[in-house]
Amino acid sequence: MVSSQLTLASLASILPTVLAGFDASSQTNVAVYWGQNSYGQTTSQSRLSTYCSNTEINIIPLAFLDGITTPITNFANAGDNCTVFTGTQLLDCPQIEEDIQTCQSLGKTITLSIGGATYTEGGFSDSASAVAAANNVWSLFGSDTSTANRPFGSAVVDGFDFDLESTTQNFAPFATQLRSLMDADTSKTYYLSAAPQCVYPDAAMNDMLDGTIAFDYITIQFYNNYCGIQSFVDGSTTQTNFNFETWDTWAKQTSKNTNVKVLLGVPANTGAGSGYQTASALAPIIEYCKTFSSFGGVMMWDMSQLYENAGFLDSVYSSLGGSGSDTTSTTTATPTTTTLVTTTRASTTTTAPGTTLVPEYGQ
Repeated sequence: MVSSQLTLASLASILPTVLAGFDASSQTNVAVYWGQNSYGQTTSQSRLSTYCSNTEINIIPLAFLDGITTPITNFANAGDNCTVFTGTQLLDCPQIEEDIQTCQSLGKTITLSIGGATYTEGGFSDSASAVAAANNVWSLFGSDTSTANRPFGSAVVDGFDFDLESTTQNFAPFATQLRSLMDADTSKTYYLSAAPQCVYPDAAMNDMLDGTIAFDYITIQFYNNYCGIQSFVDGSTTQTNFNFETWDTWAKQTSKNTNVKVLLGVPANTGAGSGYQTASALAPIIEYCKTFSSFGGVMMWDMSQLYENAGFLDSVYSSLGGSGSDTTSTTTATPTTTTLVTTTRASTTTTAPGTTLVPEYGQ
């Protein structure tokens, strides 16, 4: 396994441009969540580094940090290769540490996603508690690698992603502090993102999305809701339910960062979320989204679903404007563990406008 890691790392010097991370000037970014093995088979989620030589993937959010005040990490079957720090609920994951560094050497943007469908803390009691929690999260995953109980050891993530699926309080001061800590660290570029549902405004994260926080990109869940990709009307310049235009307006008029990129979030397979569309059906939707200057690419849930859906990534990447020729993109990954993951995925669908929250991912 060591030799394969060295081989992957050596590719960075050969293909530095092709193997790129998030690009704020591009409409071809592809983000794919890893860590929850939502396909649910023993062979459907391999170690992180398995996917990082894929030239069609730019961003990999690691799912999830699903406890914040009491930090909890959960990476489904990838956790089989971790131990637990004594007295905590944090995983000690040297394999993920190694793989983050390998993926970063290949130019990938690796972020940590905070929340998920099982996050139940509801935020923070006050601003001071939120700031303290942000400082702790930064110490666990940021640039000071001397801190104790770091799940990824010497690896430093490239930023943080918010996936909050229920109403919360005082997340704006938490995100503000994380943004401040990232901006103060000039050793590398960090990114802040969020994954709201397509219903606008998002009930779980509007206090962060109302112009308070400078996000670099957002990956909107255009599924599990009436405003999802299944409601797109091909050939119509005016969309009644599919509301990418609403989010483009948000980007230009409400977002603190008016150059924020908006990624089209889609299920990567039939079981990944309600409203799944084939790659061919997504092609005209992507073309429509390209007409908006905020459009930055596509987000997919999740890696395990994607790699069980042969040809999907190639076709979507081609629709975005890439070559669609990466033969590794939808090859079933070689398993590295044999423990069956007992995660479940919520698939309730909203049928009318409103603020009802639908979990993007279950655990």
